Amino acid sequence: MTDEFRSVSRRQVLLTGVTAGLSMAAPRLAGAAAVSACCGDMLCRKIPSTGETLPAIGVGTNRFGRAGVATVKDILAKMYQMGGRVIDTAALYGDSEAVIGQALGELDLRDEFFIATKFNAPGAAFSGPRQPARSDEISARDSFDRSLDRLEMERVDLLFAHFVSSVEPLMPLMTELKEKGLTRYIGITSVQRAQHPRVMDYLREYPIDFLQIDYSLENRDTASDVLPLAVERNIAIMVAVPFGGRRSSLFAKVAGRPVPEWAAEFGATSWAQFFLKYVVAHPAVTCVIPGTTDVEHMADNQAAGRGDLPDDATRRRMEQFWDSLI
Repeated sequence: MTDEFRSVSRRQVLLTGVTAGLSMAAPRLAGAAAVSACCGDMLCRKIPSTGETLPAIGVGTNRFGRAGVATVKDILAKMYQMGGRVIDTAALYGDSEAVIGQALGELDLRDEFFIATKFNAPGAAFSGPRQPARSDEISARDSFDRSLDRLEMERVDLLFAHFVSSVEPLMPLMTELKEKGLTRYIGITSVQRAQHPRVMDYLREYPIDFLQIDYSLENRDTASDVLPLAVERNIAIMVAVPFGGRRSSLFAKVAGRPVPEWAAEFGATSWAQFFLKYVVAHPAVTCVIPGTTDVEHMADNQAAGRGDLPDDATRRRMEQFWDSLI
């Protein structure tokens, strides 16, 4: 996930929302989900398999490699200052791992962040069955070792099998890496609704700690099947594409519209905070990883992890409001 749109300026939407939000001084509602404060006043959730707490708002990094070290340092420094700690990256995200490793080293913050990365099986594809591996593809173990080198770390906190087609071939290796202490947690990823039945089979079959899945105010199907099962199986949920992704940006749908005045009741002063607070308020969600390469956007996203969250009735109101937009 990256900055979520190109045709509509998020900065314009942000400024519209802030102006509207600041005009209200209504009392806030108490959040419905069970959260606690950590890293200052940042809201945190527990990882079900261990009870370890994580800040609720992290960052996705698939464009960090293009942004460069200086920009990434500014982003991560601001994130740390505001209480964010979760960084999600992947072997396939160009130079993102290397840039993150260098930036954290120069900031002397490497041990302060929760680092998740992903690797894929040779021949694995974003959708559909695995294909024959190319002659230039390296092994999964070599890919993982390269990730450690790029991140300048001896282990990662969380290792995902990237793509559903990677899960079965990689699970024995992932289990071994966890047993050896080279990753503390293991997980799987999917951002396609059509894959959810298969994902749910894997949640039942494998001893995974995390699932990275698509979920947003517009894309709510995950809440009807995957999230309840994750709760049942004590699996943490890391939400990807909370802003809808590049092809269906939520920001594009609200371009030129002010944030509803009643959003001030749960502290949302921008559309990004409106969207993120909706996601984080779901009790199954452990953290959400909006992507950005902009410091201002990072600060706006992190602010969603502070203050109150919408309760169940308010979340339904948010859904009704969203569904009414043309």
